Amino acid sequence: MALPELFGLLPAPGLLLALVCAGVVAGFLAGLLGVGGGLVIVPALVWVLEAAAPGGAHVQHLAVGTSLAVMVFTSFSSVLAHHRKGAVDWSIVRRMVPAMVIGTFAGAQIAGSIPSQALKWFFVAYAYVIAAQMYFNLKPAASRTMPGAAGTFAAGGVIGVVSSFVGIGGGSMSVPFMTWCNVPIHRAIATSAALGWPIAVSGALGYLVSGRAAAGLPWGSVGFVYLPAMVVLLAVTVCFAPLGARMAHRLPVARLKRVFALLMVVMASEMLWSLLRAG
Repeated sequence: MALPELFGLLPAPGLLLALVCAGVVAGFLAGLLGVGGGLVIVPALVWVLEAAAPGGAHVQHLAVGTSLAVMVFTSFSSVLAHHRKGAVDWSIVRRMVPAMVIGTFAGAQIAGSIPSQALKWFFVAYAYVIAAQMYFNLKPAASRTMPGAAGTFAAGGVIGVVSSFVGIGGGSMSVPFMTWCNVPIHRAIATSAALGWPIAVSGALGYLVSGRAAAGLPWGSVGFVYLPAMVVLLAVTVCFAPLGARMAHRLPVARLKRVFALLMVVMASEMLWSLLRAG
């Protein structure tokens, strides 16, 4: 079977190249900034799936589910690199993970019943908000410590649900939350990478389950996870996540966040334009 047929895509190398480029950026940013690579992967997957036309009415579901499945491997690679540097606060991870897992799995089940267009609107709005937060470095003043068990559980649950709707590892919310609680930025980034792994696992499983009975899914799909694209993306992201983690302690993170914010605006605007044209 020829490679384009195997991946169920158009016989245009540009589509595979788009996935590879998305994987490079997503993997690097996952390690560097502790943010979910899904903010890059999801719009790239939507573009590829719509161009190749295998997703039908479930394009956004497939993009989000596949993004979370890729991050199972990306997050694991990233957190190993941060752990070797002793930068992960495992006490925060232990307190937040249970609620994150519950919230992410439950959110994936809810998302399965939401129309693809509605999920796209949610992603666009979220991407613009995160872009503004990153570009202008908007965050509450660091004036408190991490909350108690109830507050930490609630924060983890909210981050989990939103992550499942957008297809991210939650870093765009957990990093500002931890820095607000006076966790040093590099420690917050490393801890966010560790939090992203259980989010990715529970979210990917949730989309596998919620999409198991969906009609019209392309060949190579398991639930709402599109395996051909997942293989390409994880092969690239796993290579670049450790590189990003190493560079997190060397590069000017604030400046890189601005570049990432501009990238988010471009990608969200492209998705918004497609939504307006379809409407």
